[in-house]
Amino acid sequence: MSDTPTNIVEISDAARDKVLALREGENLPGLHLGLRITGVGAQGFIYETSFLRPEDVAPSDIVENHGGLDVAIALDSVENLRGAVLDLSGDGAGPGLVMRNPNVPTPTLPGGTLGDLELTGTTEEKIRQLLAEQINPSIASHGGVATLIAVEGSVAQLELGGGCQGCGLAAVTLRQGIERAILEAIPEIEHVVDVTDHALGTNPFYA
Repeated sequence: MSDTPTNIVEISDAARDKVLALREGENLPGLHLGLRITGVGAQGFIYETSFLRPEDVAPSDIVENHGGLDVAIALDSVENLRGAVLDLSGDGAGPGLVMRNPNVPTPTLPGGTLGDLELTGTTEEKIRQLLAEQINPSIASHGGVATLIAVEGSVAQLELGGGCQGCGLAAVTLRQGIERAILEAIPEIEHVVDVTDHALGTNPFYA
């Protein structure tokens, strides 16, 4: 790893050696490794890595040196890459670069607001209406679905199914997306709890 504490990203020794070997094969002097986030997919951020000639490095890019490897990070990706580690996946055979990033995209709901949606009925009915008409259509693109299990006082208990069950991003999806939407729309709810048995999912992250 680089010893520079102010680096935006870190690069494992194995990943750096692999990238340097690939750069050597390009036979062009001064190539930088370009890093940027290009979008969001079902598993989180989508990354782009490429070799950049010095003249192709944008003036706004943040350039770091990692043991002889210059890395150019796109300015609009800096905050979402801060603290990430570029590593090799698996046993290191082939390029196999993987970004281990503690930052995750905040799930967004259509329009970000309730719009014309008017919630009526009991607290349980309001939550079910919000799930059916706003939240579930949003997370359905990732194969997920959220179901209300119970309301106890100011606490709503939700179960996440489909692509959300066993997903390592499920807790983040609940906390940053679903919970926020429920708390904003239904003020009588103060806490949202995930009661899903994630060990039963296809990609369980609980032992």
